[in-house]
Amino acid sequence: MLEVGIYNTEGQKINTMQVDERIFGGTVNVPLLKQAIVAYHANRRQGTVKTKGRGEVSGSTKKLFAQKHTGNARRGNIRTNVMRGGGMAFAKKPRDFRKDFPKNMRKAALKSAILAKLLGNDLMVVEGLQVAAPKTKVMAGLMKNLKINRSCLLTLAQQDKNIYLSSRNVQDITVMVAADLNAFDVATRQKMLVTSQAMSALLNQEAK
Repeated sequence: MLEVGIYNTEGQKINTMQVDERIFGGTVNVPLLKQAIVAYHANRRQGTVKTKGRGEVSGSTKKLFAQKHTGNARRGNIRTNVMRGGGMAFAKKPRDFRKDFPKNMRKAALKSAILAKLLGNDLMVVEGLQVAAPKTKVMAGLMKNLKINRSCLLTLAQQDKNIYLSSRNVQDITVMVAADLNAFDVATRQKMLVTSQAMSALLNQEAK
């Protein structure tokens, strides 16, 4: 069993909770986690880059001058890549970078990412997080009280507009709902801050 600290918004540790690591797979599957991060990176690429090759630029296809007896270097047509206005050598074409990552693998990778945070003491549970109105000072104060000065993934049980608006101007905070978590966002943030309601939802979700 892993022990996770529960803190209030003032940064004081008020309780602890026991989490069975078997809910999250028991061990961190590093190769799967690496594969997940590579897949998420690849699937975010647009792949719309396009440059014109020598067959796509305007210009005559006639050889500029004879191959021999001119005193000049051998030269083809004006569209060649070594000429000003010519086509690109190895011109880039639109392509699809997507990598398949099945649903069961995504679930397993997310469990490994959360377990890695638990084992590294990088997951904290916060109790009583409520924001009455959008105010950056509230979230900045929370991060200061909890001594979180690195990238952080704040996980909520459900959408909260006030918390989202209060967090968007605080550097390196990402706000997500527990149901929308993925291995990439969990693994690429240094800390993970979870509300008590979101932690319960996460444990129930992963236990299924």
